[in-house]
Amino acid sequence: MSNAFLESVEAVFDQAAALVPMAPGLGHKIKVNNATYMVRFGVRLRGRMETFIGYRSVHSEHFEPAKGGIRYSLDVTLEEVEALAMLMTFKCALVEVPFGGSKGGLHINPADWEPQELERITRRFTQELAKRGLISPSQNVPAPDMGTGEREMAWMADEYRRLNSVEINAWACVTGKPVGKGGIHGRVEATGRGVQYALRAFFDHPQDVKKSGLSGGLKDKRIIVQGLGNVGYHAALFLSEEDGAKITHVLERGGAVVNADGIDIRALKKHMEAHGGIDGFAGFVASGLEMLEEDADILIPAAMELVITKDNAPRIKTPLIIEAANGPITAEADALLDKKGVVIIPDLYANAGGVTVSYFEWIKNLSHIRFGRMQRRENYDRSSAIIQAVEMMTGKEFPDDLRAQALTGSTELHLVRSGLEDTMREAYAKISHEWNTNKDAKNMRVAAMKIAIERVVQSYGSLGI
Repeated sequence: MSNAFLESVEAVFDQAAALVPMAPGLGHKIKVNNATYMVRFGVRLRGRMETFIGYRSVHSEHFEPAKGGIRYSLDVTLEEVEALAMLMTFKCALVEVPFGGSKGGLHINPADWEPQELERITRRFTQELAKRGLISPSQNVPAPDMGTGEREMAWMADEYRRLNSVEINAWACVTGKPVGKGGIHGRVEATGRGVQYALRAFFDHPQDVKKSGLSGGLKDKRIIVQGLGNVGYHAALFLSEEDGAKITHVLERGGAVVNADGIDIRALKKHMEAHGGIDGFAGFVASGLEMLEEDADILIPAAMELVITKDNAPRIKTPLIIEAANGPITAEADALLDKKGVVIIPDLYANAGGVTVSYFEWIKNLSHIRFGRMQRRENYDRSSAIIQAVEMMTGKEFPDDLRAQALTGSTELHLVRSGLEDTMREAYAKISHEWNTNKDAKNMRVAAMKIAIERVVQSYGSLGI
């Protein structure tokens, strides 16, 4: 299956690269992974030596450091990691984040191990990465992915700091850390928030909305979400609570929750945390991936790759799909959906919120200062003076809600969300322009990849390559 994923990513690259003028042979150089490492290491646990297999692939170093998450899963393979690293290169190029692409994985089921055992495994994996230069503030910066989170990133950062005790920027060796350990506000929600901003940008472009056959905005749009992990949960939460969309279907392991009036996402998440799954929640039905084929306006695959294939693609009813997960649609399914007129907002763009905010965290770690710290009080004083002037000139009191909003100032979270929304909107505008003006960019995926490849070509050109 992972070979199919890599082949799907390469197929999109080939389509887009054919539209980009470049020196002979450069396309192949950009396409292939620079290096992929497999490490086997032992950890003594439960009275015996356990051997683990880990991977780290570096696709491109046209910018350094290379950037990409580390996932813990029994499904991790070399080909999957290479496909994800390749996607990271072009994802960063598309949203103009100055990183190369990388990705890693550990072949492990985290649920099989106690937290203290998982910590020992993670620290040993970090040691293996460090000795090969595969974790470093200046060379290679991991982040959370499926099966990992703030906890694992804190362990990795602390182990790297222990190995490099005089490195002043040691905490910048990974992103996605807890805020108290050099993380940044807004990182946990970042990928889901980016999906929300991507959909807002789409509905702000009437010519693109028209292509999907939809109309209006996000309000009351019926949405199917596959996977209520970190990304799916935050995307569903923000779209339902802030944009008025209706999450009518949530697909998870063992079934789905269905409610035509809209699912209470917060309540469903609490139920999952309390009971270990969605079984027993109001609207639960025992079903599988066939729920992807239900009638709705928007489909958000937010779990694993390759869930939409040539077999179920003909039965997909939603006119708009946004890829919150990496590679959820195979190349064959992509062609079938494109022929049907389904608009797909590609993973290359749609889930770039995570790496964008990781970039902000990395900058914060290198600058050693919290965003907003220098200017927040100055902004407060300036806004306060303006409010006083307005009250004096009008003889009326400033509305309390607007006063509070104006005087809050730019917190780190405000700045992170502002930077992320600006990044997503600017990138979407460029994709939309390419899609609507270049007849050879037949869909949004090819348009996005073409822009990304052009930027990588320019980067190599500036190096004389």
